[in-house]
Amino acid sequence: MAGQSNETAMKLLKLACVTVLVGLPCLATAESLRCAGGIVAEGDSRLSVIYKCGQPVLTDTYCAPVYYAGSLNPVPEPLASAVVPCQPIEQLLYERGPGEMLATVYLRSGVVQSIAYGRQPR
Repeated sequence: MAGQSNETAMKLLKLACVTVLVGLPCLATAESLRCAGGIVAEGDSRLSVIYKCGQPVLTDTYCAPVYYAGSLNPVPEPLASAVVPCQPIEQLLYERGPGEMLATVYLRSGVVQSIAYGRQPR
């Protein structure tokens, strides 16, 4: 009886270890951008990005959708703008050279929220 209990405990421990190891890559999803003046990462200011990488090739600003609390459903526009102020998102597009992917830096309230790479702007 005790042997079976130890065997079950070992199986649970192995399962927990595998679960943690599979989840580890998800923890390191933050991107960074290497520029001539340094590395830009999440949490950097807009000023820091311009200082490190120079002026972007293109910029754009749009209002992020507002979502109902605890759901993935956006609040309809007439109601959203009447109740909650716009959350402006600024995009800075950087060309990194021949053969390199474009880098898009997303800023909210003047702070880097994320960095995405692609062959063309999203």
